[in-house]
Amino acid sequence: MADAIAGLRAGLCALHLELPRQGLVAWTSGNISARVAGEELMVIKASGVRYEELTPEAMVVCDLDGTLVDGDLAPSSDAATHGAIYAGMSQVGGVAHTHSAYATAWAARGEAIPCVLTAMADEFGGEIPVGPFAPIGDAQLGQAVVATLAGHRSPAALMTNHGVFTVGATALAALKSAVMCEDVARTVHLARQLGDPIAIDPDAILSLYERYQNVYGQR
Repeated sequence: MADAIAGLRAGLCALHLELPRQGLVAWTSGNISARVAGEELMVIKASGVRYEELTPEAMVVCDLDGTLVDGDLAPSSDAATHGAIYAGMSQVGGVAHTHSAYATAWAARGEAIPCVLTAMADEFGGEIPVGPFAPIGDAQLGQAVVATLAGHRSPAALMTNHGVFTVGATALAALKSAVMCEDVARTVHLARQLGDPIAIDPDAILSLYERYQNVYGQR
């Protein structure tokens, strides 16, 4: 398990550098975590460390309650939230959390992003749902994310007055969804400045989603 955790620490350190590079975070906000396979543990960024100062040692191991298990730094204040998502979604291996500008603007309105782009149908399988306001820093927010994603194909949830949580089979997949969430949030916002965007037929959404998920790319 030590080798697996070392690999997760190194991989997460590299993935975190994509958050500022993709314009998804400001200062030290945002985080990505990864589940430790076969264990009730996760690896997550330490609290308040600047991105340019991140090292694998700044990725700490926590249990799913967010309690530090291994590491010299305090875990992210979102650790318990990430842990609650893993506890509630056994298929999830990675979680990303951002306050990216356009997606968070939708969250500030408490409004789901409607599926009006083929790129949304591909990645999210429909709208990007919005969840309720919940306190920051404990399991309640993670449980609200789980409840928001239930019944949706979307790997992304907008949490009212807060920001974006995305999930995936891996931490890389969760990061990809966070990047795509911000991209479509921006495009749909721009479309609404021109008028009412045209919704995609649900059957077409399903067809696009299944094609992208099962045919697109290398297998």
